[in-house]
Amino acid sequence: MRGVKANVVRALPSGARIKVADNSGAKEIEIIQVIGYKGVRRRYPSAGVGDMVVASVKKGTPEMRKQKVYAVIIRQRKEYRRPNGMRIKFADNAAVIVNEKGEPKGSDIKGPVAKEAAERWSKIASLATIIV
Repeated sequence: MRGVKANVVRALPSGARIKVADNSGAKEIEIIQVIGYKGVRRRYPSAGVGDMVVASVKKGTPEMRKQKVYAVIIRQRKEYRRPNGMRIKFADNAAVIVNEKGEPKGSDIKGPVAKEAAERWSKIASLATIIV
């Protein structure tokens, strides 16, 4: 895991439900906790592109549902700014199910992956078909 160059806005608070963009069997997850988040007292922990989160599977196959999983955020609707001045935003919020080391559980990623997430998580970048 490497540092992110862009100033990514942390737009997904704990409790947010997001789409799963891989073929692991989960369809929708709810963020429980953000890994490595150091915040202020009484502030909701929130995640942005490239962050690893702990989540609960809300929709998916019966084997995946009601499980706690690790996931990496690969897209967010809230725009963020890159060092070259470009502002990036996606059509939806999406994540990929991973293990504790950041290795994807599925073998295919649907849709584009943000460059920040691909730089930080090399195994996710190798599965991505489109990197924006």
